[in-house]
Amino acid sequence: MMSARIGVFGAALSALFVYGCSTSPAINALQQAQGVSATVPMSAMPAKVDNFMLVDAQKLEAHELYRLADARAIVLVSTGVGCPIARAMTPALKALHDKYAAQGVEMMLVDSNLQDSREAIAAEAKEFGIDIPILMDSNQLVGEALGVTRTAEVFVINPKTWTVAYHGPVNDASDYGVQKGVSHEFASDALSAVLAGKPAMAATQASKGCLVDFPERAKAHAQITYVKDVAPILEAKCVACHEEGGIGPFAMKDYATVKGFSPMIREVIRTDRMPPYNADPHVGKFSDDKNLSAAEIKTLVHWVESGALRGEGKDPLGVKHLVAADWPLGKPDEILNVPAYTIPASGVVDYQHPFVANPQTEGKWLRASTVKVESRQGVHHVLTGYMTEVPKPGQQAFENKWGVSVGGYAVGAESEIAPKNVGTWIPPGGAIGFQTHYTPFGKEVTDHTQIALYFYKDNQKPDLVMHNSVIVNQTIVIPPNDPHHQETGYITFPHEALLYSAFPHAHYRGAMSDLWIRYPDGREKLLLSLPRYDFSWQRDYTFAEPVKVPAGSKLIAHFIYDNSKRNPSNPDPSKKVVWGDQSWEEMFYTAVRYRWVDETSKHMVNYDEELNNDRVMGMLDANIDGKLEKTELKGQLGEQMLKFFDVLDANHDGFIDNNELAAMQKMMGGQHKRREAAASDAKPAAPGGSPTAGK
Repeated sequence: MMSARIGVFGAALSALFVYGCSTSPAINALQQAQGVSATVPMSAMPAKVDNFMLVDAQKLEAHELYRLADARAIVLVSTGVGCPIARAMTPALKALHDKYAAQGVEMMLVDSNLQDSREAIAAEAKEFGIDIPILMDSNQLVGEALGVTRTAEVFVINPKTWTVAYHGPVNDASDYGVQKGVSHEFASDALSAVLAGKPAMAATQASKGCLVDFPERAKAHAQITYVKDVAPILEAKCVACHEEGGIGPFAMKDYATVKGFSPMIREVIRTDRMPPYNADPHVGKFSDDKNLSAAEIKTLVHWVESGALRGEGKDPLGVKHLVAADWPLGKPDEILNVPAYTIPASGVVDYQHPFVANPQTEGKWLRASTVKVESRQGVHHVLTGYMTEVPKPGQQAFENKWGVSVGGYAVGAESEIAPKNVGTWIPPGGAIGFQTHYTPFGKEVTDHTQIALYFYKDNQKPDLVMHNSVIVNQTIVIPPNDPHHQETGYITFPHEALLYSAFPHAHYRGAMSDLWIRYPDGREKLLLSLPRYDFSWQRDYTFAEPVKVPAGSKLIAHFIYDNSKRNPSNPDPSKKVVWGDQSWEEMFYTAVRYRWVDETSKHMVNYDEELNNDRVMGMLDANIDGKLEKTELKGQLGEQMLKFFDVLDANHDGFIDNNELAAMQKMMGGQHKRREAAASDAKPAAPGGSPTAGK
């Protein structure tokens, strides 16, 4: 029997080899090898299509179904790598897409095959010229819920009701590859009906696609229980935030509470809002990875879908009274009190720049820090920097006077912990400057943020030195109503370094972000991908192994901004958006932590100044060729440079190179210092900004 099956499957492979993937003999042979007729009924459709978020394998961008609520219709098509039926269907799908795209119809392919990697999906799309998004349903939750049985199944969804208006093949072609003998354009007819507000006719045949294996579909998920399966996952991955006094909106304190929130738990997992760790699991490995595993995701979702059963035994969470610790890293060696600030109930609050005198009379090596904000709703971020001198009375702690950071906070961030044997040197005396961003939220409150510092003991001096810098682009210009605007920025490392972590930051219109390294020989590697950037949850992403950055390498960041009405956080899609401090403006900011390879605590170097010399070029050089042309000059800085382009272009070759840019920066630097000195003397002190504040 087994040899007979192998013989049939071998015949199918021979047919594929002889006739090619788009021929009827190949398709028929494959179907015979599977032992299933093309007319076998497909799985039942769901009463309603629930929301989900999946990532496009080609562009690594997130697609959330319910953000397409303004579409007139949505088409989802099951697909798979190597399936000849799916490949042969490509021309028909492209024709369908092209016919209806201008009429407000969205189309996406969904790959639920467990064996299909991101790289394989992207390669197949490139080979067959598929530019329609192919979403990776790696956990099969979307395919299961839709009732997918085979590839080449078309689902036409009515976003007014989120119901499936049509489920079946794209047409009744006997051979997708040849595209002859089509008498019924099922999917096209269904779309025309939905657009006209009429019911769609049902298909008279099932899909001819390749079977998709859903191993969990046949299992009895009622065997999954809270006591045995779910509570251990929650305790390991969720309770640290969802405990009394924690950052989570509710405490997972017992079965009754968890069951009550179970529909929400299913939703936030399917839309990848929880856990709030946005690094794509298909790209890189991270030591602080908070993502659920594929098995944990399926266990939690299937538990909810099967009735959220309790199971026998004591409640694993109910028997414990978990309360968030004041300081999760233990008793601090020093606590800095950020000068108190009263956040008004409404209005706009400018960035504040208070400071406190450094309480340490001896230099210390910092190994970790935790920022504890009192008003989580009102504090957007807190940045810090060591200053060698205490500002004079009436002055503020502006960033241009800062050195190393002693910690930072943005919405959702956690503690900063240096790797073993790596530290940040904090000299004695001086001051710690702060940049604090407060956002009114309808209630006047006074915030008392604190920062806990943890030092290496005197006999545990680290050998290696941590640094921090930022890839920034202050020249961003985001057009109105643009759902997919990209900006680029980079920094060039003048010496060999090791990269430890990255912290992307944008505002409400930030949609996705990534970080690449370009080596001196031109090779590029993707280090970090956030398919969906979430303004509400910002954090460091720490690489499992430090990334080697050879001298001359560039770290390149991209941000995609969604300035359209489909972005639910967008304050006003009709506005052109530029760089600005406030959340309704925008930023392009990726902080990085690194160390210089040839630096030790006994042999300190000063390479950061060289690194920063390339910053302006990295902001404006959109095509990353090391020189600026007129079309790249935008934003306030770019517009000023454009006025004097012919003067700046000293060799008159039509570009501004690094040498010409350095001459401009030297001239502007002198002017900036004179203006800064005058402005600093005229600035009023921030609340609580005296040298003794916080003592």
